[in-house]
Amino acid sequence: MPKCVIDSTFAKRIQVLLFVAASAAALAAQPAAKHLLTLDDMARIRSVRDPQCSPDGGSIAYVVSTIDVKEDKSNAHIWMASLDGKSDRQVTASQDSESSPRWSRDGKYLAFTSSRPGPTKGNQVWLLDRSGGEAVQLTDLKGRLQDYEWSPDSKRLALVVGDPDPDAEPPASGNDAAGAGAKPKAPKPIVIDRYKYKQDGQGYLLSNRHSYIYLFDIATKKLDRLTTGKWDESVPSWSPDGARIAFFSNHADDPDREPSGQIFIADAKPGSAIAPLTPAATRVGRSRIAWSPDGKRIAFLETDDKKFDAYGMEHLAIMSADGSGTPALVKATEDLDRGVSAPRFSADGRSINVLVTDDQSVYPVRVNPDGGAAVRLMTSPVVVSSWTSEAGCSAVLGGGDARPTEVQAMEGGALRQITHQNDALLAELHIAPSEAVSFKSKDGTEVHGLLTKPVGYVEGTKVPLLLRIHGGPNGQDEHAFSGERQWFAANGYAVLAVNYRGSAGRGTKYSHAIFADWGHYEVEDLQAGVDHVIKMGVADPDRLGVGGWSYGGILTDYMIASDRRFKAATSGAGTAFTVAFYGTDQYIIQYDYEIGPPWNAKSWETYQKISYPFLHADRIKTPTLFLGGERDFNVPVQGGQQMYQALRSLGIDTQLIIYPNENHGISRPSYVRDRYERYLAWYDKYLKAKGTTTSAAGKD
Repeated sequence: MPKCVIDSTFAKRIQVLLFVAASAAALAAQPAAKHLLTLDDMARIRSVRDPQCSPDGGSIAYVVSTIDVKEDKSNAHIWMASLDGKSDRQVTASQDSESSPRWSRDGKYLAFTSSRPGPTKGNQVWLLDRSGGEAVQLTDLKGRLQDYEWSPDSKRLALVVGDPDPDAEPPASGNDAAGAGAKPKAPKPIVIDRYKYKQDGQGYLLSNRHSYIYLFDIATKKLDRLTTGKWDESVPSWSPDGARIAFFSNHADDPDREPSGQIFIADAKPGSAIAPLTPAATRVGRSRIAWSPDGKRIAFLETDDKKFDAYGMEHLAIMSADGSGTPALVKATEDLDRGVSAPRFSADGRSINVLVTDDQSVYPVRVNPDGGAAVRLMTSPVVVSSWTSEAGCSAVLGGGDARPTEVQAMEGGALRQITHQNDALLAELHIAPSEAVSFKSKDGTEVHGLLTKPVGYVEGTKVPLLLRIHGGPNGQDEHAFSGERQWFAANGYAVLAVNYRGSAGRGTKYSHAIFADWGHYEVEDLQAGVDHVIKMGVADPDRLGVGGWSYGGILTDYMIASDRRFKAATSGAGTAFTVAFYGTDQYIIQYDYEIGPPWNAKSWETYQKISYPFLHADRIKTPTLFLGGERDFNVPVQGGQQMYQALRSLGIDTQLIIYPNENHGISRPSYVRDRYERYLAWYDKYLKAKGTTTSAAGKD
C-alpha cells in the first residue's frame, strides 16, 4: 500500500478519535440531569451548625456533621471559613467527632470538645494552636463535660462538669485477675428518690449526682470548683473584666418542683461565696446571661409560670449587675408578644440584639433597653439562628424552604452565603417549592401553614395530600429546609404543615389556647387546613394521609379518632391514654400543674377528655403505623403500644415499629432511613393503590 494512503487513513482515524474525545469532554462539562431526591441523597445532606466568629472578625469556625453509611453513625468535624468566603477548610478529623468550637479571646487558640482517644477517655476539651500543629487534649476530666467558656484574658476556662456515676464499675482491663473473659457483674439497683426522675437522653436522674462549675487554668491545668454549694450550676458567663462569673442555679427546697431558677454571681476564684443576683420571684430560664461591655448590666431571659411550661414564651429582661434594683422586662420586646432568644449586647452597649420567633420566621431584632421600639434587622420570610458577632463579623445560620442551612454573613439587612457545604448536592436535585397558606378555623381564628407541592406539580391537578404535624406543641413549621417534606414531594405527595393553636410564633393567646384542652382547637385547625387545600384544587379528597412525631403523633391519634377521611396514618412517639403516662415520662410538672393529679375529681374528667383517641378507639377506621424508640423517656413507647393493641383488637390494619436503644429522637442513620422507607410504603399502600375509594363517613 502506498505510504500516502497509510498516512491519510491514519489521519482520518485520529480525527475520529479526537472528535469522540471532544464530544465526551463536552458532555462531561454539561451539568448532570437533575433527579428527584432519594434517601441516598438525604444521607448526603451535610448539617451545618454552631458558627463562631474569631475575635479579629476574619474567620468563622463551625461544625459540619455528615453521615457515615458504612459505619451507621454520624461524624462531626470543625471547619473554618474566612468571612469573605474565599477560604473554607476542615481543621479537625477523627473517628469520634468534634464539636463546640470556641475561640480564646486573644485569638491564639481554638478549643473544641471531643471523645477522641487521648490520655483520658470521655468528652474532653482539646486545644488547636492557630499558628499550626496538631490538636492536644487540654482537660483530664473524670466527670461529664457539659459546657465551657473562655475567660476574657484567655488564661482560664469555666467548665460545667457533672459528677461521674459513683456506682459505675471501672472498665475491665486485660490484666485483671479475673481475666478478660470473666462474667460481668450484675448492675447495681437504681435508687430513685426525686420528684422528677426521668429525662430523655439522660436516663434516670439521681439525687447523688450534680453538675458544678469549675475553673481550669490553661498553663498549670489545675482544676478547682468555683463554689462550695450543693446545688446544680450551669451556663457560666464571665464578666468583661474576668473578675466575676454569673451563672444559673436553682436553690428551691425541691428544685424538681420549681423548674425555673435564679442568676447567681461569684468572684472568679476557687471556693467563692455566691450571691443571688435576681430575686427569688423572678423566673429565670436556663440560657446564657449577657453582660454589657462595661460590666454594669446583664440581660437574660425570663420564663412564664410553670403551669404554662409547655406553651411558654421567653421574655427579655435586664438589670444592674451589682444586684441593685429589680429586673425589668424590656418593653420593646414585650410589645411584640413573641418569644425571644439569644440576647447579646452590641459592642457599644447601647442596644441588645435578640432573635424573635414570629409566624414561620425567626429574625434578628435590635432593641434599646432604655426605651423605643424594636428595630427589625431583616424582613420575613427568613429563619436564622446561632447569631455570632465579633469585630465586624456578624454571622448566622440560615437557609430557606429550598436550601439547607449554611453559615451566612448578615450585612445590611441581607444574608450573604459564606459556606457551600450542600451546593453540589442541590445542583443535582429537583427541589419542590413551598408556599405560605392562610385559612380560617371553625371558630374564625386565622391559622397559617406551609404547603409543599409535588415536584413537577401541574396546576389544577389533584394529588394525594399528607398532613404532617409538628411536635412541641410549642414549636412551629417555618421557612427552613425540611428533608421530610422534600422526600414526600419527590414521591408525588403534596405536604401540608399547619401551625395549629399551641404553636409558637403567634403570641401568648394563640399558644395558651390549648391549655388543659388537648385535641380540641388543634384538631379544628388541622381539619380547616386540609379543607383549604382541598378547596384550592390541590388535594384529592379521596387520598388523604396524616402523621407526625411526639405531639405530632399525639395529634395524629386525635385526628384519626375525629376524622375518617384519612386513608393512612403514621403516629410516632405519641400518647392516647394520658393518665397512663403519669409518672412514666418526664412531664410530671405539666401533669400536676396543667391538668392536675388524677386523684382529683375535676382533673380526672380532664384526663378522660384528653384520652379521647384511646377511649374511643372503636371510632378509628384509618390503617395506622405506630413507631417509637425503645428507650424514649420523653414519650415512652407504651403510647404506641397501647394504640397498636387497640387497633389490632378492633381488626384495623396496623403495625408497631420499635427502634432498639433509641431515645425520643431517632438518631441511628439506618433507623432514620428505615423510618422514611416505612412512612412512604405505608402511605403508598393506601393512597396510591389501585381501587382506592372514598369512605362514606367523614368528620365525626
